Order: sequence, then structure tokens, then C-alpha cells
Amino acid sequence: MRGEGPENEENDKAARTNEAPVFEALLTPHRSLGRIGFVVLMCIMTVATIVHGIVFAIAGAWPIFVFLVLDLILVFGAFWLNYRAGRAREIVSVSRTDLSVSKIAPSGRTRNYRFNPFWARFHVARHDEAGITGMRITGEGRSTDIGSFLNPDDRESFAEAFSLALASVQRR
Repeated sequence: MRGEGPENEENDKAARTNEAPVFEALLTPHRSLGRIGFVVLMCIMTVATIVHGIVFAIAGAWPIFVFLVLDLILVFGAFWLNYRAGRAREIVSVSRTDLSVSKIAPSGRTRNYRFNPFWARFHVARHDEAGITGMRITGEGRSTDIGSFLNPDDRESFAEAFSLALASVQRR
């Protein structure tokens, strides 16, 4: 007979966390332009903005220089937002007794989802031309999307590996 109380809850939690995962994946968004490439791009854009701004200022069209600088600031801001969004992470772990998904937002805020792997179902939405358009885990009246920021090739490889891991746990 299983007793109730904080001690047993802690023991159950320790047993779940001590079990080795069958599958574990860290999902991160891909960014094609690295830090060095970004610095080089911004240096080239800054030099081009200054050169063109001087040409327009000498020609008497100095307000254009203001718009060129504004354009440079907007490009920098867009890259800043893009790199900030690139800090998002998802950690997916499957063990014999637990399926967990931890979603880490760019701000650092973490949301954890836990499922019983025997009740969990993995749903993949496919499009004929685009491939996988979405992935979702459901179970026990709850659900969460996973890998929404992955590119199509990464979605395919993750879906295949995760499906195999979940199926192997459910067979035992």
C-alpha cells in the first residue's frame, strides 16, 4: 500500500529524476549568421551609410542622411530581435516513467510539461510540399507544441528519433 504525504511525493520525484533517459534532445533555433558575420555586415553597412550620407549632404540633400541612419538603426534592431529570439530552447527527455518538455523563452522564463509516456501521443502535421508543419505532444488532457522554430530537415530528424524513442518506451 502506498502512503500519502510529502515524504512519499519526494521519493516518487527522486525515483523519476534518477532514472536514466532513453531519449534526450536539446532543440535550438538555427541562426545562419554568426557573431563575426554580424559584426562584418554591420561594419560594411555603417561605412556605406556614412559614405552615401556624406555624398547626399554635399549635394544639399542632408535629410536623406537622417533616413539612412534610421535605416541602419532599424536593421540593427531587427538583427537584435532575431538573435534574442534565437536564445529560445526546448529540452525534451523521455524515460520509462516520464516524458518531460522544458521550454526556455528568450527572456529565460521556463515552462515545464510532464507526461506519462504510456499515455502520451505524438502528433505530426504534414504538408505534401513543405513536409512537417507542426509537432505536438498530447496526453492526460494536456498538450504542448514542440520544435516550432526548427527548420524542415531538423523537424523530420527529430520527429523520427522522438517517435522511435516513445514507441520503445511504450512497448516495455
